[in-house]
Parts: sequence; C-alpha cells; structure tokens
Amino acid sequence: MSPAQTTRFAGLDVLRATAIAWVLLYHASLFNFLPDSYWIVGFGWFGVDLFFALSGFLITGQLLRPIVRGGRPDFRQFLFRRLLRTVPAYVFIVLVYFLFPVLRETAILPPVWEFVTFTENLLVHLPPSKAFSQVWSLCVEEQFYLILPIAVICLSLKPTPTCVGITVLGTLLLGVVVRGVIWFDIHDHFFPAYQERIYYPTWTRLDDLLFGVGAATIRALRPHWWGRIVQYPDVLLGSGVLGLVCAMAAFTYTFTDLSTVMLAPVLVGASMIILVAAGSSDRSCIGRLSCKAVRALAAGAYSLYLSHKIAFHVVRDMLAPALGLSPFAVILTAFMAALVLGACLYWGVERPFLKLRNRLNGRMWTPVMADTPAL
Repeated sequence: MSPAQTTRFAGLDVLRATAIAWVLLYHASLFNFLPDSYWIVGFGWFGVDLFFALSGFLITGQLLRPIVRGGRPDFRQFLFRRLLRTVPAYVFIVLVYFLFPVLRETAILPPVWEFVTFTENLLVHLPPSKAFSQVWSLCVEEQFYLILPIAVICLSLKPTPTCVGITVLGTLLLGVVVRGVIWFDIHDHFFPAYQERIYYPTWTRLDDLLFGVGAATIRALRPHWWGRIVQYPDVLLGSGVLGLVCAMAAFTYTFTDLSTVMLAPVLVGASMIILVAAGSSDRSCIGRLSCKAVRALAAGAYSLYLSHKIAFHVVRDMLAPALGLSPFAVILTAFMAALVLGACLYWGVERPFLKLRNRLNGRMWTPVMADTPAL
C-alpha cells in the first residue's frame, strides 16, 4: 500500500473510542457509579467484543498484505512490533498493582506468573473477584498474536478465500459446540461457572476475532467482493446496530438458555464486524467523522483500558469519602481521573515505546491501518 492508501480511518477511530467508552460505562456500574439497568450501561462488556473484532480485522490485514504482494510476512518483525506495542504499558501497570497494594480495587491479585504468561483468563476462579480483572481480554489478544501467524503460515500454502473461509467457519462452529458442551455441565449452577468456563477462556471467545479474520481475508484477497460489501456503508452500520440490539434482547431475557449461550456470541461477532466494515469506509457517516477528541480517545484506548480501574478505586474509596462529593461529582471525578491517568500512561510509557519501536524498525512511517491497535 502506498502512503496515500494508509491514511487513518476515521470510522475505525470512532469505533475504538466507542468501545473504550462503553467498557468504562460498564465498569463504572461495577463501582456503583452508574446503575446497570440501562442497556447502554449493562451491556458495556460488548465493548470488548468490538475490540476483538477490530483486532482480528487489523492484525490479519497486516499479515496478509505481503502475501497479496507475492511475498511472505515477516513474523519476527510482527511479534517484535506486537511486543513493543502491548507489553511496556502492561508491565508498568502490573508493577503498580504489585508494588502499591493500596491502589488495588480489590485485595486479591492473581499470582505474578499468570500475568507473565498471559494465562490469567484460563485460570479464573470466582468468587472472590480479583484486582486487574480486565487483563483477561489482553490475554486473549496475546494468545491470538501467537496463534494467528501459525495459521497464516499454513493457509498461505493455498491462500484462497475458500480455504480461509472453511477454516474460519470450522473454528467458529467448534467454538459453538464447545460452549454447548460446557453448558450441559454447568446449567444447574450457571453463575459463576459461566464466567469461569465460557466468558473468559480463549477457546470460547473467538467469534469476534474469527469474523475479523474472515473480513480481512476478503478485503485482501477479493477486493472486488469487499467493494460490494461496503458499497452502502451506512446500511451496514444500521444492520450492525440492529444485530447488537437483538443480541442484547437475547442476553436479557434468555441468558442461561442453551441456544443463547451457543449462538448469541456469533450474532455479537457478526454485528461487530459489520460495524467494522462500515467504519473502514470513508463514505460511512462515522467514516466522515474526524475530531481531535475522538482521535485522542482512540489512540489512548489501550492505556485507558489498563489503568481506569485504579482511578475508579481511588475516587470511590479515597477521594469521595475524604471530600464528601455528591453522587454526580463522584461520577464526573471518576471519569476525569481515569482519563488523566490513561493519558499519563500513554504519554509516559506507551508512546515512547511506540517511537522506539519505529526507530528500531528502521522506518520513518508505518501503515496506520495495519498497525493501529484494538486494545
């Protein structure tokens, strides 16, 4: 892709900013800042699904681009870039949690080896809830970064949409079956077994990532198909929103039902990738949005995701009682504190390592769409 083709996609920035804002709303309800009775708050955990869909789409596109040119991806460079993109800010926050226990939102913290190996999401035992619990999604992402290059190597032997499609659909169906098998084992004692064995583990949370992989494959290997798909991006956008509303209704009224457990995540993943497809077009209504606030929130989404629970905890358990803040002032202060702390982590840790990565990579610029992180 030429530099002219790698301009930042405003629509994907809007989706990334929406995802982190949605997650913050949901976690604010866990801290009793907001009621979770409203769908927009109670279903804020869908923001992580949007992150996953973005990640599958962007990262797969990065790995497929050399294949389209007739070459092979540089997997060492890929892993090196992912390492410097995600690990420094993550390690910094992990150190904060271990060195300053007073900043933990709960007293219990998983052992350090789970953070080092990115396996915390596979070893969840509830109750009690643990501090830095949002790290589960980063574990899924890191495991995805390791598995995807292997899959690309295998699929690059015959890089056709049919081959990739069969693999993606087969893996997707396998995840549906696994969720169903687990449901039969836990339905008599659904919570918290659902969270431990279905919500957090990677093998039951691949729907969003797989839809992203499929969409990126079509975009890379069959661009004329992709052109038809995104021909009416605002229709796609509306369809994605409608799909999410249907998924919310399913989770609201029949959350413990077998069909919901097996199929609703598929609907969520499909809806999310439809939104991503719409956002990838500069002709969509969100693709025409471009403002500094949205770009800043999108750029700092990863740092904000890592650090916001510390800010929420400090406001709820330290500042609010000491200052006698009103409920509205508590909410406002909590979100402002989260934004400030996220900005400090971004400018103090994340961004310097991004610059270091680009210098070590020996390049003055990188394709923004391929390198823009989901988390």
